[in-house]
Amino acid sequence: MSEQLKARVLLVDDEQDFLKMLSDRLKMRGLKVNTVSSGEEAVSKVEEQDYDAVILDLSMPGIDGLETIRQIKTKNPDAEIIMLTGHGSIKSSVEALKLGATDYLQKPVDIKELLGKIGEAHDKRMLIVEKKSQQALEEILKSRGW
Repeated sequence: MSEQLKARVLLVDDEQDFLKMLSDRLKMRGLKVNTVSSGEEAVSKVEEQDYDAVILDLSMPGIDGLETIRQIKTKNPDAEIIMLTGHGSIKSSVEALKLGATDYLQKPVDIKELLGKIGEAHDKRMLIVEKKSQQALEEILKSRGW
């Protein structure tokens, strides 16, 4: 990857060593990374700030990854969520995608593959922001009679 991806990422995983290692690897590639270790913290963070991608573990104590997707999508339907798990099944991957996850990757994840998925999420998010800005501009122009 010749140019650095400028994206804001939220990593959610209850395994602290994995969280630190992946966070460091992404930061070395120019991403802005926040980390939390529970679904509850993830929902709270997404309410506070927009992220280009939320990378979410499936199996966590408290609310699991699937419930975290539900809660995040309720509050922010445009959130780009990439599931990342070592305990995946076809059933859980289908359920995650039905709930609105953008993608589903297995641990250990290939960093290039993950960066590609983050890049896709970032691009999609930029299109959504651009479309919303265009709609807001059109509403302003209509209200002014221009």
